[in-house]
Amino acid sequence: MMGFAVSDELLGTVAPIVVYWLYSGIYVALSSLESYRLHSKVEEEEKNLVSKSSVVKGVLVQQVVQAVVAILLFTVTGSDAEADKAQQFSLLVLARQFVTAMIVLDTWQYFMHRYMHHNKFLYKHIHSQHHRLIVPYAYGALYNHPVEGLLLDTVGGALSFLVSGMSPRTSIFFFSFATIKTVDDHCGLWLPGNLFHMVFKNNSAYHDIHHQLYGTKYNFSQPFFVMWDRILGTYMPYSLEKREDGGFEARPTKEFKDD
Repeated sequence: MMGFAVSDELLGTVAPIVVYWLYSGIYVALSSLESYRLHSKVEEEEKNLVSKSSVVKGVLVQQVVQAVVAILLFTVTGSDAEADKAQQFSLLVLARQFVTAMIVLDTWQYFMHRYMHHNKFLYKHIHSQHHRLIVPYAYGALYNHPVEGLLLDTVGGALSFLVSGMSPRTSIFFFSFATIKTVDDHCGLWLPGNLFHMVFKNNSAYHDIHHQLYGTKYNFSQPFFVMWDRILGTYMPYSLEKREDGGFEARPTKEFKDD
């Protein structure tokens, strides 16, 4: 009986897509917990400007584009066997590649994201599609205009892969991790014990601020760190307050409210 082997390239292409929908599904199940929501279900229905079916279609289009680019990238950079021979496994090397990829991805996305807000044409015709979700939810994390999906996520991912020098096998774990982090940032929940909220300042509350009208010129950083916002003066501090009707609200500090 012949065994069926799945290449690292195929796993690196498919795994982030599967992880996206699985992790989103968990948050959909938890979204009924009003006491942990950053916005009520009523707000979600009233404020968002796009149907959930359109969001699903938009995300699927982006994921198809990402899969095609990933296959092309793996084809150009060589096979998984060649990469594994060239790299001896080392936790130190793995950590260096992860951190490098995180910084490259953050840097690319910060400047591209910020430019799409400041360029009126790009915001009106491209980036505003993502901001139709004023109240973010998990599976809307990758709801973007196809051009934005290609420029921010796909090109940014390709650059982080190439600059870090990671192998296709390492990319399986990195891009699955980045996908989980992105979904978590858009989940609209503040759950106790969430490790992402403990480790990263860039989290669901931080990104929720950006999706509100008063925060569209702040908190551009995504998906890992907040360093570029702090360095370049686009960091909006906030406090997390309990709402009277249950749940939480991320509120900007007073000096930003008065802007």
